[in-house]
Amino acid sequence: MSSLTELMTGTLYFVATPIGNLSDITLRAKEVLDEVSIVACEDTRVAGKLLKAFGLKKRLLSVHEHSKQGRLDEVARELKNGKSVAFISDAGTPALNDPGGKLAALAYSEGIPISPIPGVSALTAAISVCGFPMDDFHYSGFVPSKKGRAAFFKQVAESADAEIFFESTHRIKKTLESLQSVLEPTRLVFVGRELTKLHETLYRGSVDEVLKKLEETSSKGEFVIIVAPKNFTIK
Repeated sequence: MSSLTELMTGTLYFVATPIGNLSDITLRAKEVLDEVSIVACEDTRVAGKLLKAFGLKKRLLSVHEHSKQGRLDEVARELKNGKSVAFISDAGTPALNDPGGKLAALAYSEGIPISPIPGVSALTAAISVCGFPMDDFHYSGFVPSKKGRAAFFKQVAESADAEIFFESTHRIKKTLESLQSVLEPTRLVFVGRELTKLHETLYRGSVDEVLKKLEETSSKGEFVIIVAPKNFTIK
């Protein structure tokens, strides 16, 4: 990697961090976090613990979904002054259902170089082990909690492609029951619980089968749900 000090304008790095297993950090991510001047993050306390685990101490700037424009402009000023900045979310890949999109858009508008430092992602982890054809899929983020919920599940049921979305521990059972009411009994689903973490569990089968397995184990944690393509019914 070229020296960061050789650049007139600092580079904004989007760095993927471990979700639950510190061993998932990449050598490249550690190298970048070591070299940058500033780490922009969702929560400075979470970021501080992560950096401490790798023996790093950096200036931290809080940048989250509720950050005002002034904070984003502050990051841009630091970059224009030649400071390199790494943006990290609390866990996983930044800007994937996390803050970061606004920061990236600002950097592009200001002509600031951006570099992704790839790593762990619950989305790609689930795709890799679901066992469904994933040439075409639709990703929806988190399931709507109230408004638009019925329309969401109707769209999932009617889709010919694989459908991927996230769900929380508090709504996973309700979401699977909603899928149960709209999907054909033979349509398969995959549910990844706490992916990459200590209690990682994978469920695959009909919605009825997955609900039963979930009740036999645990519904605690964060979930990635993949509904198989409509024409895929072989277990």
